[in-house]
Amino acid sequence: MSAAASTPAYRRLSVEERRAQLLDAALSLFAHRAPEEVSLDDVAEAAGVSRPLVYRYFPGGKQQLYEAALRSAAEELRHCFDEPHDGPLLPRLARALDRYLAFVDEHDAGFTALLQGGSVVETSRTTAIVDGVRRAAAEHILSHLGVREPGPRLRMTVRMWITAVEAASLIWLDEDKQPPVGELRDWLVEQFTAVMAVTAGRDPQTAALVEQVLSARDG
Repeated sequence: MSAAASTPAYRRLSVEERRAQLLDAALSLFAHRAPEEVSLDDVAEAAGVSRPLVYRYFPGGKQQLYEAALRSAAEELRHCFDEPHDGPLLPRLARALDRYLAFVDEHDAGFTALLQGGSVVETSRTTAIVDGVRRAAAEHILSHLGVREPGPRLRMTVRMWITAVEAASLIWLDEDKQPPVGELRDWLVEQFTAVMAVTAGRDPQTAALVEQVLSARDG
C-alpha cells in the first residue's frame, strides 16, 4: 500500500465548523483561567490553528471571541428549558433539569466560563448574555406554571430558585460531581416546591399555584 493510500484524506472544515472549533477551544481556556490571562495565541494553540486564522474569524480580537463563546454556551443552556407542556409540572421540571445538568456535566468548562464574573473583560454585553439565560429560564418556568401576569413575589421566587440552581451546579462541579446527578436533580426539584411553599404563605397567587401542583402530584 502506498503512503498516499494509507494517509487519511484531509477535509477542510466549513466556516461554521471552524468557528465552533475556535469557540470550544476558547471556552475551555476561559473556564480554567481568567479571560484576561488568555491570549489569542493560547486559543490558536488549543485549536491547532494559526493566530491569523483566529483573527480572520474574530477580527474584534479577544473581546469579540469571549462574547461569542459566552453566547454559544448561553444558547445551549436556553434550549435545556424547552419542554412540552404535557403532564404534571414537577416531572416536567425534572426533565428540564436533566438536560440542564447534562450540559453542566458534559460542558463543565463552558458552564464555568459562562457564569464566572469579575473579569476585566466583563462588560455590560457579557453581563446581558448571562442574565438573558436566567430570564429565559424564568419565563419558561412561569409559562409551565400557566401564569401570564406573575406578581413580584412569584417572579422573585422563581428567579431566586434559578440562582440557587446555578450555584448548586457550580458547587457540584467543585465537589467532583457529588452527590450523583440524579440525587442533585431530585433535591433541586424539592427545593423548588419548598421555596414556592414559603412564598405561598405571603402571596395568594403563589398559594393557588402550590395547591394546583400538590393536587396534580397527589392525584
